[in-house]
Amino acid sequence: MPLPPPVINMVLPVMFIVASDAWLSGCKSGTDLTLHWKVGTKSRHTYRIERIGMATLPPARISDPATGEYADPRVEALVNEVIGRVADKWTMLVLEILAEHGETRFTRVGELVGNISQKMLTQTLRQMERDGLVVRTVHPVIPPKVEYRLTDLGLSLAEAFCGVWMWAEKNIERIEAARTVFDARKA
Repeated sequence: MPLPPPVINMVLPVMFIVASDAWLSGCKSGTDLTLHWKVGTKSRHTYRIERIGMATLPPARISDPATGEYADPRVEALVNEVIGRVADKWTMLVLEILAEHGETRFTRVGELVGNISQKMLTQTLRQMERDGLVVRTVHPVIPPKVEYRLTDLGLSLAEAFCGVWMWAEKNIERIEAARTVFDARKA
């Protein structure tokens, strides 16, 4: 006897919904999956199960204007993920500091970033290490000495975003003027 569909208490994209293995094993490809978004309401959404297990990526939305070929959805997902991460202010600041100062101790990175908690700095550096942007070196001394440096991949990303910094520097007056005009209209 198959288990009832899981009840979801918050709105999540389908690819992030996790159901129990016991329930999924009773589902067959091509059957309907009903998800209840809020307990106690009648609103529900039905999706067709195409594949059980790892979530499939949505089709790419970006195409090459010259050829009309769509980008690999994995590349598009990676670009969106990297932009989301690098657009995070802490990652941008750590990237800039390591590009400017080279191999730097953990505590010095925190001092140079300023106003970042040790927990947030640790999370940022771990994610950058996971993405291959930084290398963490632990020296076997007491007290522990941990240093970080950008990899070639991290340096190439820093160079790519250097253009954004140059663009911002070149256009700061125009942006501030546009904001002033917009704010005056809204007032």
